[in-house]
Amino acid sequence: MLSRCIKGAAVALLTFSTQGAWAQETKMNLFKIVTIKDEIVVGLSAEELQALGGNDASAVAHALAQKGDLSVWQYNVHRGPNGELQQAPTAKIGLLASASLRVEPYTTPYKIVPHP
Repeated sequence: MLSRCIKGAAVALLTFSTQGAWAQETKMNLFKIVTIKDEIVVGLSAEELQALGGNDASAVAHALAQKGDLSVWQYNVHRGPNGELQQAPTAKIGLLASASLRVEPYTTPYKIVPHP
């Protein structure tokens, strides 16, 4: 009985550590882009942020100002396959520097689905 509990605990620990590593590898960073007309939420992976030259909202704003435009995934709240609410990518969009006024970090209470 004790060995079964130990084996179960080991399997659970391995499962949680694997899920944690997967979540960390696919961690998405969400940002709110504030424009004259509206606000949208976009998601960038850690690799995409590093390619832009940083890991925060200022790096996104700086890259947008330098390049003039960026291609990103827009995120919205949807129901997942099991019915729970999640922040998921809905469309790949282009951002133009002239229309963007501000880039802010965005937090959500929902699970964030990585984009393709």
